[in-house]
This record gives sequence, structure tokens and C-alpha cells, in this order.
Amino acid sequence: MIAMTPVGSKGWLVEQLKKNGIYRHPVERKKLETYKAVILYGLYEKYVKKGRIAQ
Repeated sequence: MIAMTPVGSKGWLVEQLKKNGIYRHPVERKKLETYKAVILYGLYEKYVKKGRIAQ
């Protein structure tokens, strides 16, 4: 049985960002896991939903 993270949870957001090549916060350069879900959702909206790539 495969354990899946619930859609929209912090774990899911981290997973989606990493799938799109974002492993650290684009400005502060800290690991994604250290941020709260609301910050991660903002990054998800900005970079994944809109198709941007964080450099």
C-alpha cells in the first residue's frame, strides 16, 4: 500500500515544488521544509501554477 500525502497539505506542496525543481526558497535560500504551509502555497501559486521557474 502506497502512502500518499493529502492534496494541499504541507507535504504535498513540498513534493510539488521539488518536482518542479524548487528545492529552496527563491529569495531566502532556506530549505522548503522549514516554512509553514501558507508560505509554500504562495510559492506553489507563483512558480508552479503560473509555469514560472525559480532561479
